[in-house]
Amino acid sequence: MRLRSFAESTLLTIGIIIVIGLLVGQVLGQPVMLGFVTSESMEPSLGAGDGFVAVPVVLAGDIQEGDVVTYEAAELDGGGMTTHRVVGETDEGYITKGDANPFTDQDAGEPPVTETRVVGHALQIGDTVVRIPYLGTVVMGVQAGADTFQSSVASVFGLKGGLQQTQIGGAFVALGLFFIGLALLVGGEPKGSRDIHRSTNRSNVIRVWVVAGAVLAVLVVTASAAMAVPAGTQEYGVMSSETPGEDPLMIEAGGSSTVEHTVRNDGFIPVIVFFQPGESVAVSPNRVWVSGGESADISVSLSVPEEEGYHTRLLQENRYLVLLPPAIIAVLHSIHPLAVMLTINVLISGVGLGLILLVFGTGNIRFRSVDNIPLGVRIRRKVQKWL
Repeated sequence: MRLRSFAESTLLTIGIIIVIGLLVGQVLGQPVMLGFVTSESMEPSLGAGDGFVAVPVVLAGDIQEGDVVTYEAAELDGGGMTTHRVVGETDEGYITKGDANPFTDQDAGEPPVTETRVVGHALQIGDTVVRIPYLGTVVMGVQAGADTFQSSVASVFGLKGGLQQTQIGGAFVALGLFFIGLALLVGGEPKGSRDIHRSTNRSNVIRVWVVAGAVLAVLVVTASAAMAVPAGTQEYGVMSSETPGEDPLMIEAGGSSTVEHTVRNDGFIPVIVFFQPGESVAVSPNRVWVSGGESADISVSLSVPEEEGYHTRLLQENRYLVLLPPAIIAVLHSIHPLAVMLTINVLISGVGLGLILLVFGTGNIRFRSVDNIPLGVRIRRKVQKWL
């Protein structure tokens, strides 16, 4: 492969990864690979509209004073994602503050930030955030134009309210991803190209490795989201009191209470869910199998100290698609949750790649062969031949 062609492919791949990150971030409502700020509260580290590289919590490690984190605010600016610096820690959680603000978020009424509310870390070199100028400005501009466009279209079709802004932003990013992929897959023959390259550059030819990469990316992202999005940490706010009521979260001082936690599987593939109780929490059972479209209940025991007051109890949930024997999943889970997800994604990628190569082979794919037989007919004939 020529150096220029390799460089173009590399840049295009990076571009697609960035677009996928923005798309998944729009769908999940939190930064994935990339994020941006919309206010001046983090100046001079991050100006309004600047972007940053978002490091997932599982990769960033423990939160330290000086880290810039994105967390789910409960009160600040009406709630939502906030990116501020950690400036202290208390028994209830972390103290956060915008670099440009004269007061902390907690002085403004935001509760201390618990680890369960942190969704990502901004990549830093020392105390300096790696800044991507104008990334947020571009994304917000696209979203604003998309919102105006969808409102006009909605009024034409008589739709009330239209779609949410995040849906529209995600839809336009997905549309951009589609056209980028289309240009890569079926791009026309460059002007003046030599005959030796025509077979791979004609508009009716698709490179099989590109098809494989696109399909595997969709499979891996979907599988990872199916495991990561429904999982996470369940937070229980309990009150230790000398006069508890009927509420199971109002517990007699020094005692305990049991509540039910329901695990649902809205997909088609069975999942196995492991529970890791926090301090003063016990669960039974500590893992459950949930078939597709089903749900399961576990018992969660919450204990409180003798002192009266409000306490937080945490229950970590890890969810995996049952594409491996449960015993193997259990062993990998004991090593690290990421070990299970990585192994499952490698399995999905291997099986998917094998099926793609089995159907299409290792050569280029044509919409129509030289004898003018459509691709769909040729695939059907090949399947019939196997059967």
